[in-house]
Amino acid sequence: MSKHVVATLRELPPGSRKRVMVRGRPIAVFNLAGTLYGLLDRCPHQGGSLCAGVLTGLVESDNPGEYRFTRQGEIVRCPWHGWEFDIRTGQSWCDPSRVRAKSYPVEVAPGTSLVEGPYVAETVRVSVEEDYVVVDV
Repeated sequence: MSKHVVATLRELPPGSRKRVMVRGRPIAVFNLAGTLYGLLDRCPHQGGSLCAGVLTGLVESDNPGEYRFTRQGEIVRCPWHGWEFDIRTGQSWCDPSRVRAKSYPVEVAPGTSLVEGPYVAETVRVSVEEDYVVVDV
């Protein structure tokens, strides 16, 4: 898997999200309290944008009539049909044993390490032959 720079950390403050394209794939990047997570920006149900979904939490109960709201802002609800996914893992809350959103690892790298490389530029021979530029691949 290759790494791609998609944003500055300033563009993704805690509680925010951003849709990016990486090699033709739409990826939703979420910042949950300073930790970044990536999900394919396509609900596995019918393709709705998870980045455009509502951030919510879980309603849990140990006893009838007693409820508590947990994990606030850690669950994304698809805007099309309401399917819910754990932003940290991609796990579906609609059908957890069979459905999940594809997740991608996301990291923060200091700019100095990105400038240093290790990059290898591909080179090709170029020559001029009677006013024609020829590239040797």
